[in-house]
Amino acid sequence: MKRIACKFGGSSLADATQFRKVQAIVQSNTLRRLVVPSAPGKRNKLDAKLTDLLLLCHQSASLGSSFAEPFEQIAERFLLIEKELGVNCQMDQHLAVLQSKLLSGTTHGYVASRGEYLSGQILSALLNAEFVDPADCIAILPNGSIDPTTYDSLATRIANPALIYVIPGFYGHDNKGQIKTFSRGGSDISGAIVARAGNAVLYENWTDVSGLLMADPRIVENPRCMQEVSYAEIRELSYMGASVLHDEAIAPVREENIPLNIRNTNAPAHPGTRVVSQLSNEEKTGTEIAGIAGKKNFAMFTLTKSLMNKELGFGYRLLGILQHHNVSYEHCPSSIDSISVIVEASQLEDKVDQIMKEMGELLKPDQIEYVPEIALIAVVGEDMAASIGIAAKLFIALRDAHVNVKVINQGSSELNIIVGVSPTDYERATNAIYRAFVG
Repeated sequence: MKRIACKFGGSSLADATQFRKVQAIVQSNTLRRLVVPSAPGKRNKLDAKLTDLLLLCHQSASLGSSFAEPFEQIAERFLLIEKELGVNCQMDQHLAVLQSKLLSGTTHGYVASRGEYLSGQILSALLNAEFVDPADCIAILPNGSIDPTTYDSLATRIANPALIYVIPGFYGHDNKGQIKTFSRGGSDISGAIVARAGNAVLYENWTDVSGLLMADPRIVENPRCMQEVSYAEIRELSYMGASVLHDEAIAPVREENIPLNIRNTNAPAHPGTRVVSQLSNEEKTGTEIAGIAGKKNFAMFTLTKSLMNKELGFGYRLLGILQHHNVSYEHCPSSIDSISVIVEASQLEDKVDQIMKEMGELLKPDQIEYVPEIALIAVVGEDMAASIGIAAKLFIALRDAHVNVKVINQGSSELNIIVGVSPTDYERATNAIYRAFVG
């Protein structure tokens, strides 16, 4: 039997009303049999995030302090949802177990995962579904990647096509059998794992927006929604700041060519954005680019040295210095006599002076320049390489907006063009690029 895997984000499960919307969505299509919930999200701006409250409880308990106040807020949220839905999932007992574990000492992973776990308990009761604890069948390796044995283990656990299964997102177990979480937002990864293990024909990612937008709506007013985007494009956009989908959630479904559909729980009739292996002809002819995304949180080292291109191993030694300080690089544009290394600024902390000292001693450049703040903007499109004038349109737009370009980088796949600008020019540059390509 064909099945659809559905992941619902925190905004989709913020309160009882939202849970009812999820129930209606699942029940509207008999193929929706694999359901992955997040922890309930904020009901309003004044709400604290449940996962933050859980971690506060764990921190307080580990210090021997009282965690009564944040725990009361957690309990109130879950008990209220259970009461208003009229379901009996023994929430008071689940909360008592959590409280006992906190008092006796438990792991960070266990506590961090309880928002998804308790959300899953409520949703499984509401849907009359079978609850599957990912701690039993999703294995996470020490580096945070998925143990391949997960897929067979989970497939066996969710094998009955007649049942609806609820599998909480965000966590699994480590190689010692302890609960381990993905990075924040990792329920997207869980949804992709479930889709692959369940041999789903479609992975639906339900959130609070009607698909993936071509630009950040906080910067560009009413940006267009993409109807269709390729796996490669979404990976680039997610990594560069598009916040709808976790950037590591692509691999499990891409490897099996399972299409992904980003949908809006609050507007279920909207088709959203489809993420596919290969764009349809209609989408190719209708769009020059897929979208624009960017981040401000980068820093850059630039080294200049005469005849650098003749010096064997220069780049190797440069990156080795960063490795020595546990700093990974994002981009490395170069010319024959200069090379720049762009990194996330948060990795540097107080390491800048020492890194520059080692660069000077080991590489003996003519000049080292450090730029502590630089914003990167990526213009992404599967078929940009075959479209004449893309680069010209981009740089004319930035020129007309009086934006100085500090860095230009393009990958060998020609899937994107990345420009570096001053953070103060970031919003203006993004709007100028959007207007040039979309109008």
